[in-house]
Amino acid sequence: MTGLFITLEGGDGSGKSTQARLLTEWLEGQGRSVLRTREPGGTDVGVEIREIVLHHRGEIAPRAEALLYAADRAHHIATKVRPALVRGETVIQDRYLDSSVAYQGAGRVLERGEVRDLSLWAAEGLLPDLTILLDLDETVARGRLDADNKRFDRLEAEKNEFHARVRSAFLDLAAAEPARFLVVDAAAPVDTIAEAIRARVATLL
Repeated sequence: MTGLFITLEGGDGSGKSTQARLLTEWLEGQGRSVLRTREPGGTDVGVEIREIVLHHRGEIAPRAEALLYAADRAHHIATKVRPALVRGETVIQDRYLDSSVAYQGAGRVLERGEVRDLSLWAAEGLLPDLTILLDLDETVARGRLDADNKRFDRLEAEKNEFHARVRSAFLDLAAAEPARFLVVDAAAPVDTIAEAIRARVATLL
């Protein structure tokens, strides 16, 4: 594969979608072909899985939730991401396997190593060239979501203790793989964050 695989991670409300859009615009401005996608929901199958995991009314067992995310990932990587990387495109993706480790592993209190192994199996071992972690205090993130006056999905609606575990897990993942991660303070101005991201991405081009 000759393409570049970049993922954005962080808690809900950390600004991943904004930074994914800005990075896409910057790369396209340099003439690069970019695929912007997300998990779950990056394919037709993924849209249906996304509806189940984020909007199902009632409980979903934690292991079932982890398996649903892995199913979305397996289909998404096989049918959309790998073909784009083979074509030499840059893939910018909102959430990947680190989200599963943080949300289902730490948030749902499953064994993190097992969740990671499940995701790697689903994705046939594919890891990003760069993972951008937008780190933000969970109470600040909740304030952003409240300000947007949006309807919370199943994960966004979890209590602060859940989101604190998620944030801590993300930081642990970044500390364990510093060569793959760029950790950015998501409380900084949008343009400052975008500049830091572009500087790191430029080293990979």
